[in-house]
Amino acid sequence: MDTITAPPFPRDLEWVNVATLRTDQQLGRPVLVEFWDFCRPNSIRTLPYLKAWHERYAPAGLRVIGVHSPGFTPSAEPSAVRAAVRRLGVAHAVAIDSALEVWDLYGNLGWPARYLFDRSLTLADYHYGEGAYDETERAIADLLGVEPEPIAPLRPEDAPDAVLAPQTADQPGAYCGPYEGGGVWAVVSGQGELVANDRAFGVDAPGCLPVVEYERHTAGVLELHPGDGVTVHATCFTPGLAV
Repeated sequence: MDTITAPPFPRDLEWVNVATLRTDQQLGRPVLVEFWDFCRPNSIRTLPYLKAWHERYAPAGLRVIGVHSPGFTPSAEPSAVRAAVRRLGVAHAVAIDSALEVWDLYGNLGWPARYLFDRSLTLADYHYGEGAYDETERAIADLLGVEPEPIAPLRPEDAPDAVLAPQTADQPGAYCGPYEGGGVWAVVSGQGELVANDRAFGVDAPGCLPVVEYERHTAGVLELHPGDGVTVHATCFTPGLAV
């Protein structure tokens, strides 16, 4: 990793919460880059940690940059990204990477993905997917020369020693049928009502909704029915603690 440096951001990127950022202007401070998508449940589940790290470590010099690279049509529109940033209370810098330019520069492999660069903008740590929050925060603290107690896991399945059971693979569209996992999310757009196992959810913006949640890995049967005006782009399953 000690030979990989942060690629420069394309000049024509749109940004939220900051004026245009240049990579070379970040020299002298650690930089955490997170690829995310507001329509991806895994990104939404990771987001609270990014927000907490920004709040905790920005005063000490950390720059947190969320690169929003869309995986679904509803999250490709810049205005939708800006609205989602407001709705989700994201205060750190966000680059709108709708053409996946930054994604390609990094050779990124999925959502979420985070890359931590040291003060010389050399890669110091990286992680794909959920988890490893404790390890990332300790790496941040080490680069900053501080020693705080890491943020406590926000969910039991986020604990470093948690044992997770494999969940059902994500399904296109509104899925009905058997599944296993710790929870079920629907990627939606439009306006109206979505019914999941006889429970109704209001939809008024593109994004992802948790429609079924369990404390542990559970087997179940899903009935997911969008009403008029609502499109379900995918049904996603999140991991749960092994029984």
